[in-house]
Amino acid sequence: MPISPETRDRLASGLARVVRSGRHLSGRAADALYGDLPSFGWALLLPLEQDGEQRCSALAARARVDVSVASRQLATLERSGYVERRPDPHDGRASLLHLTDEGARALAVTRALRARWAGAALADWDEDDARLLSGLLERLATDLDRAPTAVPVAVR
Repeated sequence: MPISPETRDRLASGLARVVRSGRHLSGRAADALYGDLPSFGWALLLPLEQDGEQRCSALAARARVDVSVASRQLATLERSGYVERRPDPHDGRASLLHLTDEGARALAVTRALRARWAGAALADWDEDDARLLSGLLERLATDLDRAPTAVPVAVR
């Protein structure tokens, strides 16, 4: 059964509120949630932790940013000692980036900070509600990733 217009509007409104809250939170809580790691660092370092060394273009795709943006951000992470690069043995023009021990430590600290924050924010939730929301958020993120970026607007 399709979603009713009322439910669709409530979902869109709730999602917009969560996005606004996230923007507000990230500005005022970046130090508390990321420690020494720049806020963009999580999106670029996590794939290195999960999948090993990669090219800048692959990291940019994973973080959903332009390669030029990822390149500048990775240069910052490299200067901070969180990543190192080496020549790609299959293409001498390209580099492979890998997570350093310092980068792994920064991810661990960030993960602990975020876990404490989430624990405090959700202190009144029970396990069933938290699991339900987690699953629905994962599904929503997947569906948003697959959704077209431009949707035709019908004029009434």
